[in-house]
Amino acid sequence: MMVIDNQPTHTDPTSSVVDKVKQMVGVNTSEPTPTETAMQDRPILKFRRVHIIVNPASGQDGLKLPALNKLLKDLEIEWEMFVTSRGGEAGERAKQAIAAGVDAIVVYGGDGTVLEVASSMAGSDIPLIIIPGGTANVLSVELGIPADQSQAALLLGSVPNAIRTLDMGVLGGGKRDGDDQSDLFFFHLGMGLEGEMHEKADREAKDRSGMFAYVVAALKTLSNPTTSHYHLTLDGEQVEAEGINCMVTNFGSVGVSGITLSHAIDMSDGLLDVIIFQDANLSSLLSAAASAVTSGELAQPLLQWQAREVTIVADPKQTLVVDGELIDVDSITIRVMPKFVRVVVPAQSAS
Repeated sequence: MMVIDNQPTHTDPTSSVVDKVKQMVGVNTSEPTPTETAMQDRPILKFRRVHIIVNPASGQDGLKLPALNKLLKDLEIEWEMFVTSRGGEAGERAKQAIAAGVDAIVVYGGDGTVLEVASSMAGSDIPLIIIPGGTANVLSVELGIPADQSQAALLLGSVPNAIRTLDMGVLGGGKRDGDDQSDLFFFHLGMGLEGEMHEKADREAKDRSGMFAYVVAALKTLSNPTTSHYHLTLDGEQVEAEGINCMVTNFGSVGVSGITLSHAIDMSDGLLDVIIFQDANLSSLLSAAASAVTSGELAQPLLQWQAREVTIVADPKQTLVVDGELIDVDSITIRVMPKFVRVVVPAQSAS
């Protein structure tokens, strides 16, 4: 059973230091500030029974089980843990958790593992709690979930939290290894530069170097990018464009807090965002970097559309990557799945 606790949250352990500073500058510490009052008034969702799905092959050092066990004990949460050993198993474990009637499913892993679990939760009101464990964790960054796994685990009921309902995309005819589904659910699909980059950033390099593996792979790929002609059908409208990368995404995060591909992207608006990166010359990259620093978004040199149904034909054909996994499909036909999965996020990230 999921419980809403409206009791005030515990005082931050740094509050005594803050109070001393306030006293030094003559601020009355007996009355909370508006921000402090708002945080105290926010309810906390608590969960009595959870299943935890762990991908041990994720790009970080592994789940900190002693700390997580202590937190679960302190919160009086009944739990079971399942460690995956093959592709598709995380999704199977999610379906078993739903059948078991748990209050929430906790997943430790990267964006690929999170997607596998999320896509198996269709038609369920059970929320997903993400403990980031991958190389990039762009989905967690987008949702404001702490990168530190101990802090992320507090969303189980130690800090103000909320449920955010997210859209997903579905790729017709796509499937992962070990998955018998005819459709593939996703948050982010990329082709071209992204596909080549993931091919060069192999699993060993990701485990060894983390995000640096992607940077090295990107630099190698950018030295000789392939330009393709994209024929797009967006809700029935035909669009032609040239570029080195085309993506269909539901999040704008690039893995760096505060910087997004576009401020128009909303994970809950019922629309997919189609973005084409036109070129990779130095001046364009510097322009994009400058835009990110000043406005928080990579506005140039990107082309962007929004649609509910998308078909893409690339000439020449490009490598396709879906939520961090290379996928081989004959055609790319995509539609949006509105309000498809519920995710527990920090209270301040719910809107």
